[in-house]
Amino acid sequence: MADMGSFREAVTAWAAGGRGEPARELAARLSVRAAVLLEGPSDVAAVNALAASRGRDLAAEGVCVLPIGGAMSVGRFTHLLGPPGLGLRLTGLCDEAERRYYARGWERASAAQQEFFVCAADLEDELIRALGVTRVEELVRAEGDLRSLQIFLRQPAQQGRSSQQQLRRFLGTKKGRKIRYGRVLVEALDPDRVPAPLDGLLASL
Repeated sequence: MADMGSFREAVTAWAAGGRGEPARELAARLSVRAAVLLEGPSDVAAVNALAASRGRDLAAEGVCVLPIGGAMSVGRFTHLLGPPGLGLRLTGLCDEAERRYYARGWERASAAQQEFFVCAADLEDELIRALGVTRVEELVRAEGDLRSLQIFLRQPAQQGRSSQQQLRRFLGTKKGRKIRYGRVLVEALDPDRVPAPLDGLLASL
């Protein structure tokens, strides 16, 4: 049975040089109306967790939340999904350092609005600042990663860094950890402490 996951797979294959017909057919069948272009799967986990916490099913609403494999790929996806391709409404979330890639992608796709949201450093940094170092350390302990964190903090490269910088780096040191904590950190947020870029993204959909 076709679902939004099938559509994501079809779009990813299309962006890699495959045929566009499967994505076009699924877009019509699933009534896809918007695409959220995210740099990686940890961002997807965070967006989906926030949507779930607010009682929203984005797939059922016709919204495809899509990891694009890094900001440098955004132009390919805006071309396929925006006005030149499927004509979907586009939005997204990126790091400050990658803003120029997103802006250029929207411009080249002739999207009516450059509606994407920018994190100061990255989404993990936004979430750590929103929760506070102490709360994030509590969550690391609850997830069973305290010993790994303690070992990590003893590394010479971590000396002289702030606690926030250390935690941000720690989340990216093991495959799958950023994805898991993308969900964990969002689920721990108070409703009024959601970082502005993430809150704005969901509110725009």
